Amino acid sequence: MTTKSGNDVIVTQEVFVRRRLGLPSGISFIVGTIIGSGIFISPKGVLLGTGSVGLCLVAWAVSAALSLCGALVMAELGLLLPQSGGPYIYLNRAFGSFPAFLFVWVSSVVIHPASLLVKSLTVAEYIAQIAMDDCQRTQGWTKLMAAIIIVSVTTVNVASVQLAARTQVLFSVIKVGGLMVIIGGGIYQLAVGNSGILGTGFKGSSTELSGFAAALYSGLWAYGGWGNLNYAVEELKKPNRNLPLSIGLSMLIVVFIYMLVNVSYFTLLTKEEFLSSWAVGVTWAEKMFGRDGAIFVPIIVACSVFGSANGGAFVGSRVIFAAARDQNFPEVFCYLNVHSLIPIPSVIFMTLMALLYLVLPGNVGSMINLTGFIAWGTWGLVMAAHIVFKFKGDTKDIPRLVRESCMAFSSYF
Repeated sequence: MTTKSGNDVIVTQEVFVRRRLGLPSGISFIVGTIIGSGIFISPKGVLLGTGSVGLCLVAWAVSAALSLCGALVMAELGLLLPQSGGPYIYLNRAFGSFPAFLFVWVSSVVIHPASLLVKSLTVAEYIAQIAMDDCQRTQGWTKLMAAIIIVSVTTVNVASVQLAARTQVLFSVIKVGGLMVIIGGGIYQLAVGNSGILGTGFKGSSTELSGFAAALYSGLWAYGGWGNLNYAVEELKKPNRNLPLSIGLSMLIVVFIYMLVNVSYFTLLTKEEFLSSWAVGVTWAEKMFGRDGAIFVPIIVACSVFGSANGGAFVGSRVIFAAARDQNFPEVFCYLNVHSLIPIPSVIFMTLMALLYLVLPGNVGSMINLTGFIAWGTWGLVMAAHIVFKFKGDTKDIPRLVRESCMAFSSYF
């Protein structure tokens, strides 16, 4: 771009983020973000709400179907408006700058930093279980380890996009490998004729609709993260091909793993053991391999949540970057490093907010409930934007490589 100032010609060059994420990176960002601690903890809530093994598996299947509907909607929106920022872009285009402005401030100041904090504390808790005894595990040590984890995630995301992507691929492979061990254990149990409580089927099923709704909430929480690649679509190579493929393949992988892991849990644990466990995966491993052999589960959970934190930090900083570029956030946060082309100020801002929440007194559970409520409200608006785009004059006639019917919207809710 050139401009004239008197007799001088000033030449400036616009700087854009580079497309450095391929299909494997795209899949790992979605799979790595979805699979955190949920599959080790949520099964208890799903069984508690349904009351039986059969209805529990139905609830997991319904959660998967609803999540797939949401994921397909995000695939269509990502190709319709291929800009980084995810929901911010869609709300801005569908409803105007004010709802988008509100979303980006809540997202940048609350949702993403709080999510990074909660995941870092979770990793710290599991590391403490492995490395310390009960007397050594104090709140101070846990918070110190959480701070180190937050800084580590930031360092990875500031260093280079390739490092962040490779870290995500590495931890995705580790967590999937750990879950395959659990699946293998279940297959072994079935092979030797031990089906556990699978044979009870729908016996004891709850007839209360509120219980099934609570089970779905636990299942949907475990599937959360299917729309995260849309936050960084400008950095994805061949987005018309890789975005829908990444979303579709990731969902198939996660659904396959989640269903088989639950079946494996049921082959070994009784219903009472299931419901009394603080983390079903740990209880299963202790019963399968003994207390000493079960140490691999906390390691896998820590790796799972660290990978999820890394992916969350990556996409969260892109929301801030996209909003700052549109002047809905201070301009400094759209600055890119001249060498790496990474929005470093955005990454650092999110880190500082997470560290601030870490030192403030408060309850982690209330933080989770707050971010969950805001996040679900945001996804509701995104699904509404999907309907608006089908009738809005400047978007209804844009060719779509992926087209989801309005049924996906109604199915999701």
